[in-house]
Amino acid sequence: MPPPSDPLDSLLDRWKDSPEPPLHLTTEVWRRIAVIDNRAERTGLLARVEAAFLRPSFAITFVAACMLLGLFLAEVRLARLHEERGAQIAQSYLRLIDPLMGKSAIKVASNQP
Repeated sequence: MPPPSDPLDSLLDRWKDSPEPPLHLTTEVWRRIAVIDNRAERTGLLARVEAAFLRPSFAITFVAACMLLGLFLAEVRLARLHEERGAQIAQSYLRLIDPLMGKSAIKVASNQP
């Protein structure tokens, strides 16, 4: 009994009839393989960092942490700006009430809780 015909046999026969790939294609393939081999052989801090960022889970976590840090720093800056603006408004209010009040009295009054 003859073995059953494999569907890949006809595809492989057609592949044998195809023309040779261009030389630059083979060169490019071997160049890429060499680059990947060199990456695997490198050791050190830079190689470890690169290897860590190649993992999608680490890269996503790093980006999320950077975004959260940026939002936190923006909130801290805005809180400081609001605090300074509140102090300016308090000083303006004290000058409006008593224009003869000295600057030292305004600073003391604005620092009190």
